[in-house]
This record gives sequence, structure tokens and C-alpha cells, in this order.
Amino acid sequence: MKNTLLFLFFCLSALPVFAAMNHGGMIMDEKGMIMNHTPDKLPKDCKAVSEDVNITIRGGHKFAKDFAGKMFTYDKRDWQVPPCARVNVTFINEDDVRHQFMIHGLPGYMYPKGMFTIELYGKGQKTGSFIVPSRDYTYYIHCEVSQHTEKGMKGQLKVGKGTGDLDSILGLTAPLTPDLYPINNTHYTWITLIFSIIIGAVLIRLLANFLATRVL
Repeated sequence: MKNTLLFLFFCLSALPVFAAMNHGGMIMDEKGMIMNHTPDKLPKDCKAVSEDVNITIRGGHKFAKDFAGKMFTYDKRDWQVPPCARVNVTFINEDDVRHQFMIHGLPGYMYPKGMFTIELYGKGQKTGSFIVPSRDYTYYIHCEVSQHTEKGMKGQLKVGKGTGDLDSILGLTAPLTPDLYPINNTHYTWITLIFSIIIGAVLIRLLANFLATRVL
């Protein structure tokens, strides 16, 4: 028995090691994963793929610099494709932290929980595909890391005419809940301000007199 176990151990250890693993629709390796990559299976309401649409999406901190109070976003946040299109997404993470391209609302009979996801654990890129149904609809895209979503990493994909714009898409629509930074001014605030103005005026006057004396 002992010899048999040793033989099996050496046989298994001699097998090639694969960096990528496919676990029920999730393709994983040391750089990231793709969930529900479905390039060939058609939605029930599509007779054929209408068109191949190739989309390259970059995610990172630098794309949010033009938006006050935001930390992360995609370089583009609004896409439109025809019904029954096969969408080939190349997601490029330009940060050293984990980012995702996650789309919601796809048919549950094809995509568990209606999601297609590309995730990168750091800088790098991956490409995956999904086929959209025939109905006009606006799908929600975001990074699953909640802080990244709230700090700007959101987008939308319109199929056909879509169903309108989603809220809180940077550069496109107003936030559902705007960031507010209230200032609570009390009488102490105004006293401090007035005192600072008086001290500043006195110091400027003294400096002017000093410089005038030095010139003379």
C-alpha cells in the first residue's frame, strides 16, 4: 500500500502544471480571472451573432484626475452595441491594485447571476467575450470593489437604443447622491476670521513702514 501511494505521488508530481484553471465558467491564473466567458452560446432570442464588437477598456487612478472627489474610473464609460452582438472586451488595468470590468443584467440561463466579469489583480490585461440579447437595454458596468465603485469606477453598455442613461456615470450623468462637504460656521469662526484680517492688516502696515524706513 505504501509503495502504491508513493508511486501515485511521483506520477502526479510529474504531470505538467497549468497556470490557468477553468472552474465552471471561471478562467483563472496568477494575474486575474474571467468569469462566464461565452463567445459561442447564443441567447434564446438571437438566431445568430449580428456583429463582433471589439472594445478596449482601461481602468485606473489617472482617468479620475479630472473629477473632484473621485479616485478610480475607466477611460471610457459609455458604449453602444447592436442587439445580438458578440462583445469582445479587452480590459487593461493600469494600477497596481485589483480592478474589475463587471457587467450586470445578462440572461441568467447563460450567465450565473447575470454577470460577466474580467478581473485583474494588478497591472495587466485580459480579453473575454459575451453575447448580448436582442432587447433594447442599458446594462450596468462597475468594479466589484465597493470603494472603487463609489469613487467613480462605473459605466454603461447600451444594447440597441438602450433604456436611458444610468445615474452617477462620470462625465455623463449626475450622481444619485451628490458628495456634500458642509461648512458649519459658528460665531467663533467669524471672530477668528475678523481677528485674522485685523492682524494681517497690522502686519502689512508694519512691514510697509519698515521698508519705507530702510529706503530712506
